[in-house]
Amino acid sequence: RNRRASELAAPRRQGPTPQPSMLARASVAARSAIASAHGAPARSMSGLVDRLTALVPEKQAEKKAVLAAHGDKVLGNVTVSQAYGGARGVQCMVWDTSLLDAEEGIRFRGHSIPELQEKLPKAPGGDEPLPEGLIWLLLTGELPTAEQAKEVTEIMHQRAALPDHVEPMIRAFPKSMHPMTQFSSAVLALQTESKFAQAYKNGVHKTEYWKHTLEDVLDLMAKLPRVAALIYRNTYHDGTIADYDSSLDYSANFNRMLGFNDTNFDELMRLYLTIHSDHEGGNVSAHATHLVGSALSDPYLSFSAGMNGLAGPLHGLANQEVLDWILELQRTFAERNVEVSPETVRDYTWETLNAGKVVPGYGHAVLRKTDPRYTCQREFALKHLPDSELFKIVSSVFEVVPDVLTEHGKTQNPWPNVDAHSGVLLMNYGMTENTYYTVLFGVSRAMGVLSQLFWDRALGMPIERPKSLTTEWIKNKFD
Repeated sequence: RNRRASELAAPRRQGPTPQPSMLARASVAARSAIASAHGAPARSMSGLVDRLTALVPEKQAEKKAVLAAHGDKVLGNVTVSQAYGGARGVQCMVWDTSLLDAEEGIRFRGHSIPELQEKLPKAPGGDEPLPEGLIWLLLTGELPTAEQAKEVTEIMHQRAALPDHVEPMIRAFPKSMHPMTQFSSAVLALQTESKFAQAYKNGVHKTEYWKHTLEDVLDLMAKLPRVAALIYRNTYHDGTIADYDSSLDYSANFNRMLGFNDTNFDELMRLYLTIHSDHEGGNVSAHATHLVGSALSDPYLSFSAGMNGLAGPLHGLANQEVLDWILELQRTFAERNVEVSPETVRDYTWETLNAGKVVPGYGHAVLRKTDPRYTCQREFALKHLPDSELFKIVSSVFEVVPDVLTEHGKTQNPWPNVDAHSGVLLMNYGMTENTYYTVLFGVSRAMGVLSQLFWDRALGMPIERPKSLTTEWIKNKFD
């Protein structure tokens, strides 16, 4: 049995230094090295990589059994309307990290957002779940202990260093370049570090793909906060960035590099990164990552593709548009000397719709109720910023818009989605640059799509190749 191990030194406070990769199977010796690097005793518990090593053959056998028992069963029919309508509702892909129910909302490995808030480990004195715990859950399907979440924090710190060419590239980008363009480009630049690409070039056996994919998945998750913080500081500020602080958790350290020191904002970042991480596999960023990855493109290439999809106005860019609409409402009411009330918000909503525009942040392709991701953000606001003027506007909009959209009659789901609230929370803590918000979304989304990409390789999922048809073919078949 190959037990390749790397000695890992703790990143110093002045910034993460390049670290060798963790071993593919995380032997006891490597876990001791990790613990020693952080001044902690070696753990007797099985580490993340050991747990995944045990789970992979179990899940491979499960897939084989499902195909043997149900491979010829029909999941559903496809209509012509679905073929022209973005494949809405077509059940044709496997995505194990999360499942979206039209009435209940998202479940991460079977757990709802309120359950995650209750059961995932938290920072000392905090109330919101640590994203590190969610990473463990998404990868293993198991709720982590506090020690297991801490191990993920350590793994993130040990892998956070950027290759020398990435930071100068980001700093050379024009400030006018959209942050998502910078983000996707930086991820591509990180691809020089891909262990999967190197292993594939060296002729690794396909049964070993998952080990090298896991290396890339953990490396990329770890490097994204520094990349995102550099983009923020260089685009909107003077380019200076706080020293990397490995004594903090993933979210708090990210906030310090962004330039924020509010512990309540740390709590918001933990919640934000958790709830934006995954939303089953059919959305654009998830599906694009999966599709490109199915060609055995490494996680860097695959994730960059997903981020190009996330940058679209109909996907991740929507949170930017929501805040624009809220701020425009606020400006218009000030110019008209009008108070915010259900009646005035109702009138403004009709003005928007009658102008042929949409009310951003309302409606969802699958959900038919208020998005639970919206609800938990509303609860956070009620707790931490109940007197915020913008929050009061958001609350009035929530009270009015569903009825207006129902009366308007052109949406199946008049309820708010996750984008309807996140911008106001970020703005409250001083992150006013709404063109950056989708980058935060991207840092979070990596946790879900890369965890699934790991399992795509572990389960030997094939290249995706649906059958396309022409309009002429459809006409000939049914006319």
